[in-house]
Amino acid sequence: MKLYVTPGSPYARMARIVVLEKKLTDRVEIVAAQTRTANSPYYEINPSGRVPYLVRDDGVGLEESAVICAYLDRLDGKPSFDLPPGEQAWEARRLEGLARSMMDGLAVWLRELYRPHNERSLGVVQHEADRARRMADVWEREIQHPYIHAALNMAQITLDCALRLEAHHPDFDWRSGHARLCDWYAPIAGRASFAATAPPAGR
Repeated sequence: MKLYVTPGSPYARMARIVVLEKKLTDRVEIVAAQTRTANSPYYEINPSGRVPYLVRDDGVGLEESAVICAYLDRLDGKPSFDLPPGEQAWEARRLEGLARSMMDGLAVWLRELYRPHNERSLGVVQHEADRARRMADVWEREIQHPYIHAALNMAQITLDCALRLEAHHPDFDWRSGHARLCDWYAPIAGRASFAATAPPAGR
C-alpha cells in the first residue's frame, strides 16, 4: 500500500501516526505528494489533490483522514482506536469533533497565510485567529476529561495534530494561559510516533 502525504499536513500526520502505532511500516509506503502545483503527477493518482490518500493493494484509493485511519487500524484485525461502548461513544465523538474543529480552522488560517500579502483576506485571518483562541480556551477545560487521559485514541491524536500546527503559525499561541493543556501536551508530544511525525517549522 502507498500513503501519499505532505510533511506539513496535520491530516496526513494523523494517518502517519496510526501507521507507526499499528506497526505497519512494512506494509505501508509513505510517499511525498506534490500538491498545489499545476500539472502535478499526483493529480493522476488522486484528482482532488488532497492528502492523505491511501492506495490499497488492490489499487483502490481511500481519501479523508478519518476513513484512512479507521482502515489502517483494522488491517491486523485488532482495532486499537474504536469508539468506546454505549453512551461513552458519544463523548468520544464529541471530543474528537472539537479537536477536528480546531484543526480545520487552523488549516484555513494557514492556507490564507500561504497566499501573497495582496491576496489575503484580513477578515478570514482575523476570524480564524479568534476561533483558535476560543478553541484553546475550550480545550483548557475539556483537557480534564477522562477520555483525553485514557489509552491513546483518535481525539488525542487529532488534538495533538492541531496544537502542533504552532510550528507553522507564529501567531498561534495556545500555550499562554492554558497550563493544563500544556501539561497534557508535553508527554504526548514526546511519544515516539508523535515525535517522528512532527511537522517541520516554518511555512
